[in-house]
Amino acid sequence: MAGTSNPELTARLRRLPAIHLLTSSPEARELEAVHGHRAVADAARALTNAARAEVMAGGEPPLLSQLIRGMAHTVQKQVQPHLRRVINATGVVLHTNLGRAPLAQAAIDALLTAAGACNLELDLQTGLRGSRQAGVAPLIAQLLGAPAGTAVNNCAAATVIALRALCRGREVIVSRGQLVEIGGSFRLPEIFEVSGARLREVGCTNISRVEDYQRAIGPETAAIMRVHPSNYRVEGFTHSPSVADLAPVAKNAGILLLDDVGSGAVADMGLCGLPGEPGPADGLNAGADLTLCSADKLLGGPQAGLIAGRADLVEKIRKDPLFRAMRLDKLVLAALEATLRIHLDSERAWREIPVLALLRASLEGLLCRAEVLASQLRTQEWVASAEVRQEKTLVGGGSLPGMELPTAVVAIEPRGISVDEAAKTLRLTALPVLVRRKDDRILIDLRSVVPTDDAALLEALKSVSFNLQNILD
Repeated sequence: MAGTSNPELTARLRRLPAIHLLTSSPEARELEAVHGHRAVADAARALTNAARAEVMAGGEPPLLSQLIRGMAHTVQKQVQPHLRRVINATGVVLHTNLGRAPLAQAAIDALLTAAGACNLELDLQTGLRGSRQAGVAPLIAQLLGAPAGTAVNNCAAATVIALRALCRGREVIVSRGQLVEIGGSFRLPEIFEVSGARLREVGCTNISRVEDYQRAIGPETAAIMRVHPSNYRVEGFTHSPSVADLAPVAKNAGILLLDDVGSGAVADMGLCGLPGEPGPADGLNAGADLTLCSADKLLGGPQAGLIAGRADLVEKIRKDPLFRAMRLDKLVLAALEATLRIHLDSERAWREIPVLALLRASLEGLLCRAEVLASQLRTQEWVASAEVRQEKTLVGGGSLPGMELPTAVVAIEPRGISVDEAAKTLRLTALPVLVRRKDDRILIDLRSVVPTDDAALLEALKSVSFNLQNILD
């Protein structure tokens, strides 16, 4: 063996099974029939390279039978898709790392329908080319009470395209207390730079008054923009003018008033004990010319940015060359249309939109589900104790900052493994479960678990003992 001068090591390396013996085994042939030759060959090389590294570190070479037994597991790991279904037991209903809003069943069904050939840009009545937004644009306008509506791929894109199409080369007045960072290190001043509009800051971090906006208006002013700080809260000695306060200022000056409300709270959050979140229709009703919001937060839909308001402004945005780069694909459009249709009936929305149903779930109901789960877990080998507790949790996803909801958790004390090991094992099970930790316990928080996943959650928790050794190895 080149590069080795130790005869004993060379001898051990020579005893490593050849790759072709692995790939020609009956087990490998069965795997190849399902997953293809390349996946099996890659798995064989990975197993052989790992075995070689172990021998070089002083270990003994494995038997061919041992490597063959590892083939199925290695192939499965290699072909497993990156995006997988998980159970969100963190308690954070809108968990950004877990995809924010889980879709309603109607939205999932619509997405599957659109996955094949569909009339994305075809008017079936005339047979001529149609608009890909024909399904969602009227619904956005209807739901938000606006003359016109449209959608792009997220709320940041909605802000960029609105500023670019309506205010490029001119000033837009924004309170210093609203210069937010929207996540991923993207900040509102940078959004302005990309759009070509010029940012004009007024007021202080905690206080902005109507007079501040009035003094800032000049010949180069195109608009006033109000940005709802949906991912943080400033408390204490604070003041910020409302849309109703700013609407006459903008009207008298002949400039636009843009209202970025962020979270898309179309439903009344007060019904689940979370008041104070502005809705996108509220700003329009108070005099804003245009409102912008997300679809994948409190609206409960797929990732998208909604734009609604004056028809002439929406049309100007649609005609901007950058609009095409921000357009939605057929799958998102289908899911968004289904979600918007559900919202036209508020009672149906509270039943069928998972985000709304989870936020409105009663503490009593959560405690009952937690008791059932805890009683079934107490017999598990890896569970030393399973105790039902009342806790508090956050909504998450850049919505309702600082607002907490009561919740019910099953606090699990692991036996024979650490909390970190148990949490890792749950993340790596066939159906990953994401949890939170407190006081050396794993907390299974049912506020973020849809009831139809309770049985799957229990099976995943029961599999910990069986999967623990393989996963930790």
